Amino acid sequence: MQSNRTEKEKMLSGDLYIAEDPILIAERLHATTLLHKYNSTPHHPTTHTPLLKEILASCGADSTIRPPFFCDYGYNIRLGKGVFLNFNCVLLDVNPIEIGDRTQIGPAVQIYAADHPRDPEARRSNLESGRPVRIGANVWIGGGAILLPGITIGDDAIIGAGSVVTRDILPGATVMGNPARPAKLRI
Repeated sequence: MQSNRTEKEKMLSGDLYIAEDPILIAERLHATTLLHKYNSTPHHPTTHTPLLKEILASCGADSTIRPPFFCDYGYNIRLGKGVFLNFNCVLLDVNPIEIGDRTQIGPAVQIYAADHPRDPEARRSNLESGRPVRIGANVWIGGGAILLPGITIGDDAIIGAGSVVTRDILPGATVMGNPARPAKLRI
């Protein structure tokens, strides 16, 4: 049975879709144009806040993203109030990426909502998919961390620098490593 859904509708629902669909290409090009302007303009709240509000689905008050910043579409990213992303962050937002109030994200963090099929035939067909990423409030993510598709990080959690988050993280947990595991903290 053929689906009448567009590739964008499939993408947003987390189903397999063709990323090289002309509409999706045009939307990525639009985001790339806005990001070029964002990344090439001297960083100042009076210039960058309006651009963020144009790029992202929502951007809470006093949120900051230091350029350069990269994403696929922008319209799937929601930032709470007072969110901070340091230099060189990459958010592959084929599905929603939500970041809670006062969350701090270090430089070169990568957040992937984009995914690929495990079946080699599906990959050969250039199919992709995605799963939402949700990050709670007051989370601290150290530089160079990578968050895989479908991850939820609870409020007040800490993700160590360079960690690869492959599973959900409970509220208040501190994790580190590859794959990220609960940290043994010395007091």
